[in-house]
Amino acid sequence: MQSIQFQKVIDLSHIISPTIPLWPNDPPMTFDVVASKEKDGYYLRRFSIGEHSATHMNAPNSFHPNAIGIDAYEPASLVRPAVVIDIRHLTQDNPDYVIGIQDIEKWEQTHGHIDQGSVVLFYTGWQALWNDPKRFINEDEKGPHFPGVGAAATTFLLEERRIAGVGIDTHGADPGQDTVYATNSQILAKNGIVLECLTNLDQLPAKGTTLVIGVLRLKEGSGSPVSVMAFVP
Repeated sequence: MQSIQFQKVIDLSHIISPTIPLWPNDPPMTFDVVASKEKDGYYLRRFSIGEHSATHMNAPNSFHPNAIGIDAYEPASLVRPAVVIDIRHLTQDNPDYVIGIQDIEKWEQTHGHIDQGSVVLFYTGWQALWNDPKRFINEDEKGPHFPGVGAAATTFLLEERRIAGVGIDTHGADPGQDTVYATNSQILAKNGIVLECLTNLDQLPAKGTTLVIGVLRLKEGSGSPVSVMAFVP
């Protein structure tokens, strides 16, 4: 029998509303009232949202043809230990910062090696910009500008630390200027976990947290908005 020891539970998911930041050219998030208490005796809305909008998890088929969709993840694979690497001091003045192996090794000098099967969460400080969509996406004629995990760091984490995946508080695990999506591609090739647009990472310790990731089991979905609960010891 496995158990999760915790003192508190932190929700790492943003509230979903029509004003959330959206990836360029993604569909808008909408609510439509289809039943009202006055007319129908109950209240009901229909909602529409892109599979990679709000706090979300990407699926392998979003980058690899014939790979699994979001509905194929086993429930046990969505309960994972997590570590948090705080890189705010590196991103504050450099929105295009690429997280490298050196950032991981520096964290490990203090906290020890990252355990196999962990999800590595990167706290860039971008969560504070969520209510300002223009600054959150930070797009110009060259595309979005926000920090993300470099290809070399991802290779190191997968091959040397055998991680289960990564998460970040920006709109992409890959840096905004990365057009090949190397981090997503590498992790999802192994049916791993990629979480984007997380929040409340400032409330987590560097290590010891357990994540429980709730996906919408969209048939053959390329991803899903998610509820990510962090159980903090």
